[in-house]
Amino acid sequence: MDLFSRSWTALRAVVAGLPDADFVRPSGCTGWLVRDLVCHLVIDAQDVLITLVTPAETEPTRDAVTYWDVVTTPPTGDDPLDALTVRLAAAYQEPWLLRFHLDDIGSAAGRAAELADPDRRVGTRGEVLTTGEYLSAYVLEWTLHHLDLIAHLPDAAEPSAEGLARSRAMLEQIAGAAFPASFSDKDALLVGTGRRAPTEAERAELGAAAAKLPLYLGCAPE
Repeated sequence: MDLFSRSWTALRAVVAGLPDADFVRPSGCTGWLVRDLVCHLVIDAQDVLITLVTPAETEPTRDAVTYWDVVTTPPTGDDPLDALTVRLAAAYQEPWLLRFHLDDIGSAAGRAAELADPDRRVGTRGEVLTTGEYLSAYVLEWTLHHLDLIAHLPDAAEPSAEGLARSRAMLEQIAGAAFPASFSDKDALLVGTGRRAPTEAERAELGAAAAKLPLYLGCAPE
């Protein structure tokens, strides 16, 4: 749960420091500008708040790894919810409004996570998880979206080493295979989720595991 807070804080700090001009640059998500991704983060923060106040009495059905559903085809950006996100982002008109809303609701989500009982069961999307497992799943969400946010912003701060390492470990569990030791954590995440294609050398190192990749989780890469 501490890693959730640190990953979320780091991601919000990058958004807070972005110049206005960067909001109309492309992100690492197909069809989304940086402002669209930031708007998606606002929606993510709302989801966290809703889930943390949705108690469940039944046994957990998912954990931090099985929380993720893997799809075989990449999203195109044409999904109705994706399109709605783009329209919502445009409605903010001024970047400072989007920054303010993310800081406001994002801070609330962060505080709620810090106050939550990790053993309490919560419901989301028809599934039940402990709060600790739910927040652990979001370490992967925050880390991937941090990489998406800075995909075309070379001067922006990267995710923390611990967030990258934990996200790689979760992705390897989802894939059912480990990435070669020669892959950095960042490269494992980018290649593993299709955010960039592997080089010929990397594909050779992946061997049979290459057939299981990429794993499409959340928003799709360019």
